[in-house]
Amino acid sequence: MKANNIEVYKSIIQESIRVKQSIFEDSDFLDEIEKVIILVTQAFTDGKKVLFCGNGGSAADAQHLAAEFSGRFYKNRPPLYSEALHVNSSYVTAVANDFSYDEIYARMIQAMGSKGDVLFAISTSGSSPNITRAIEEAKLKGMVVVGMTGAKGGKMNEMCDYIFRVPSVDTPRIQESHIMIGHIICYQVEQNLFND
Repeated sequence: MKANNIEVYKSIIQESIRVKQSIFEDSDFLDEIEKVIILVTQAFTDGKKVLFCGNGGSAADAQHLAAEFSGRFYKNRPPLYSEALHVNSSYVTAVANDFSYDEIYARMIQAMGSKGDVLFAISTSGSSPNITRAIEEAKLKGMVVVGMTGAKGGKMNEMCDYIFRVPSVDTPRIQESHIMIGHIICYQVEQNLFND
């Protein structure tokens, strides 16, 4: 093991900064964030749900962001109906075993999705089969789909109503920006709904 990897750490931090700087300078990207904030604010105002799905680190991000809405972000305020669709491990393992892993989110959306609800579909590749199946089912339900992915966008390019293509192909850097974007949305939606 090398005694000093400081330059490696700096290069990782610098790349994370570069990706965020690209978003910072992209007015179209920032406009998309504003549109999604308006969408989510209206959904909660109308008593709709905001659901999240992802795999691996993106599942953790889904759960994290759902908790910011259903728990609290900065303000002590009433909870908002938001959930990550993977949190019931008995359900996930049963559906994966009895049907297919590709169906784990689609079946949950069949059960709980309604017209006007919002689905945040998170996939760094943009082509995860269980995420694209979830999007298909959400569209059948009349839900609005917000995609969070990487630079290429994959299959989600043509499937989402709104999409955040983080300008990177490196999974950790993409996920870091997904959380930043999610936190911006959580912050402003909370401000919009509970501005004292």
